[in-house]
Amino acid sequence: MTTAATTHVAALADLDELVGKQVGVSSWFPVEQERVNTFADATGDQQWIHVDVERATRESPFGGPIAHGYLTLSLIVPMWGEILTVDSMKMGVNYGLNKVRFTKPVPAGGRVRLNATLKSVEHLEKGGVQVTVDGQIELEGSDRPAVVVEAVYRYFE
Repeated sequence: MTTAATTHVAALADLDELVGKQVGVSSWFPVEQERVNTFADATGDQQWIHVDVERATRESPFGGPIAHGYLTLSLIVPMWGEILTVDSMKMGVNYGLNKVRFTKPVPAGGRVRLNATLKSVEHLEKGGVQVTVDGQIELEGSDRPAVVVEAVYRYFE
């Protein structure tokens, strides 16, 4: 699913001019039941609303199985990778999250994408920056995002 980045800059210093602007929207990312099951196995969260298709279809208020909120959140990694490329960056790390809200469940079989705005850039010692990104993980067909997140990354040249 690799596509060209929505925003491409040569150096970390170029990020300053993007503050307050939308930096891009990723492609749609499928959230299949198999991915939900794999996530459940990896995390030990086997709650029936995620992994028992028949019961979730019969008893869940969501009408079927839904992805774990943290699974949906974790998909920010590949989606953010589609949005921003910095040529001079040698290393980047996820520094944390300032805020996360799970505002709409993602049904198994649904598709999500990331819509991201660069909130701030802070210059660090040794050629690095800390960027804060306002993101909405949008759910295809919904007028409400599945996740609203403020993510923090550190990049180094």
